[in-house]
Amino acid sequence: MYTQSALAAGDSRSRRRRRVLGGIVAAVVVLACLGAGLIWYGSGGHTKGRTDAKAVAQAPDAIRETVEKAPVSPEGQTVVKHEENGLTGNKQRLAPGTWATGKILARAVADHIEGYRIEPHPDWDAKTWSLQLDGHVCATSRDVTADGRTAVVVQPARAKSSGKNGVCDEVVMVDLDTGKKLWQKKMPSADFAYVTNTNIALTQGVVAIAWDLGSVAYDMADGKQLWNTTVASSQCHDNGYAGGRALLALVKCGEWEDTTYRVEKLDPRTGKTLWRYSVSKGIKQVYLPSADPPVLAVEAGDYAITDLITLDSGTGEEQARISMTKYEPQCSDDMYFGIVAKCYGMVVGRDRIFVMSKDGDDIAKPQNKITAFDVKKGTAVATFEGRMAQSVLPVRMNGDDLIIYRKSLDAIQPSAVVDWNLRTNKETPYLLFQLPEDDTQIDNPDESDIIYEQGRVFFAHRSLEQDDVHSKDPVLSVIGVGTAGLLQH
Repeated sequence: MYTQSALAAGDSRSRRRRRVLGGIVAAVVVLACLGAGLIWYGSGGHTKGRTDAKAVAQAPDAIRETVEKAPVSPEGQTVVKHEENGLTGNKQRLAPGTWATGKILARAVADHIEGYRIEPHPDWDAKTWSLQLDGHVCATSRDVTADGRTAVVVQPARAKSSGKNGVCDEVVMVDLDTGKKLWQKKMPSADFAYVTNTNIALTQGVVAIAWDLGSVAYDMADGKQLWNTTVASSQCHDNGYAGGRALLALVKCGEWEDTTYRVEKLDPRTGKTLWRYSVSKGIKQVYLPSADPPVLAVEAGDYAITDLITLDSGTGEEQARISMTKYEPQCSDDMYFGIVAKCYGMVVGRDRIFVMSKDGDDIAKPQNKITAFDVKKGTAVATFEGRMAQSVLPVRMNGDDLIIYRKSLDAIQPSAVVDWNLRTNKETPYLLFQLPEDDTQIDNPDESDIIYEQGRVFFAHRSLEQDDVHSKDPVLSVIGVGTAGLLQH
């Protein structure tokens, strides 16, 4: 779907794939479907002994930070299940974006975005809207505003004779509940913005986009351009942004062996640099898994994360370094859709960093664990152990708690979403369920988006391809699970 000029614009490093625990044969037992029921979700409250932050009202333009509450029953049932048709003939559809609101699960697939109503059986695949874009989606952000909006960068269709048929120079703001296109703008001087180098972030009422040779920011409300830069003779350029509570820019200088990096905190509405931090020479790549608190993930050797670096949010001064020798933050080295802020194996809270470990070799012991580090000191403060044949993955913050996905590698033990209060070391089950056993990659963070929002967990493939054996069958795109319990009042 993308032109050769776009493919040539970035480095083609192969995607790392997590090692799967060997020697375990899946049982053929399949759990029966759970009874239908109402879905419950919440946005606040405490259980006894918990110290997590309460949900507070957010401005519409703030990046959403919901606080979840345990359902009456953790028994899971399917609330969304969509399959893509028409993938015969070795076709592939890239699906770079997944977002959920209280009503809708939205997916960016190829050149459109679709919204599916979240509800229990029997109407799993209830498409409520489809937004056709001018071309294929080039860049997405995981960020969603408090009132359910996000933005994407699009590569409009053009004639090859134009010389710009691979350029990604449109940004579109979308209401995820309705599928309405709120505004659309053409990015200025973006002739070298490709699917391989374009990065988008949302923060504090601003949409910011960088594409190596330029950048631009828009007012989230109406699409008014706030600032932009065009790189001409300068050896330094914005490589990408991290958003959320603040806006961080990863600035890249030089090329190849002479490449150096620095990180800058920007005023979102003016683009003015508030502070800058220079990364040591010899670093191969830098990722920004969090803008506030500022956290860097760096590759100081081979193409793997070797260290996390935390900075003071007010001054940019270095606070701590954390060795990743035993850990797997899984920062994306995908060729497409921007890489700056995507680290699938770690989650950053206000004062803690949660990182999953590498898998162990002893099948009689827990497969892996999640370690919590103090942001300021860099010291390990708590650990959440996986189980035998059950790996654990940090998904998102829940106030001061962490929401964790625990994957089951057999058909007996259910997969689970749990809340971990690291201060009391209490584990609270949120959802217990089984995923389709014929799709073993749907919950692999290397291959799929895994998000939890308002009482539901969603698994969505980032690339849709036909099965070689069943080439005419539809391909599972996304599945969502909610509680089968009654609504809690």
